[in-house]
Amino acid sequence: MTEEHVEETNIEHRMSNGECRTEILRCAQNDKEGSGSNIKQPTIESVVEAVLFASDESLTAERLANIVETSVKQVRQSIQDLNGKYQANNNAFRIEQIAGGYQMLTLSPYNHWLKKLLRVRSDSKLSPAALETLAIVAYKQPVIRADVEAIRGVAVGELIRSLMDKGMVKIVGRAEVLGRPMLYGTTKKFLEVFSLNSLKDLPKIEELKRPPS
Repeated sequence: MTEEHVEETNIEHRMSNGECRTEILRCAQNDKEGSGSNIKQPTIESVVEAVLFASDESLTAERLANIVETSVKQVRQSIQDLNGKYQANNNAFRIEQIAGGYQMLTLSPYNHWLKKLLRVRSDSKLSPAALETLAIVAYKQPVIRADVEAIRGVAVGELIRSLMDKGMVKIVGRAEVLGRPMLYGTTKKFLEVFSLNSLKDLPKIEELKRPPS
């Protein structure tokens, strides 16, 4: 079996990952703060659903029962009821038995679109040097290349070109100094990748400092 075939076979298993779970938790917290009493009281079924939705690995019925604080029989009944609802609503996912446990998976007809998503995520992966360069551009923009190089202490021409190829950095103008060098700034894709509504949502410099040991 080729690596490409394995990728196609397993792609529906990748419904969630660390970034997705972080964003889910952030949104859930925002909902809690914003809607208050509008949130319905969790049920065993909804808790089972939430746990499986947030997990990137299969969970046995016993482990689910322990997490949800209910019986294995109730967990299995909840999964059966949830799958019934998903099918009735024509949802793109089901709870399947995988490796001796349960996992929420997207259905295989959606592999075509999920492969596109995985390619986008792969294209957005950045090296530590690229991340450092991107951070300088984000916080100092609009900024010329020479200023980025002065902060990093190394040439960044190739890194900036790479960030532009990935759609994270763009030319936003020219500086009114000798030679009128190009000014760089971040893009809409930068905001999307880092789950920011605007540049105002960037962490404050003080928040990034390590606490004293």
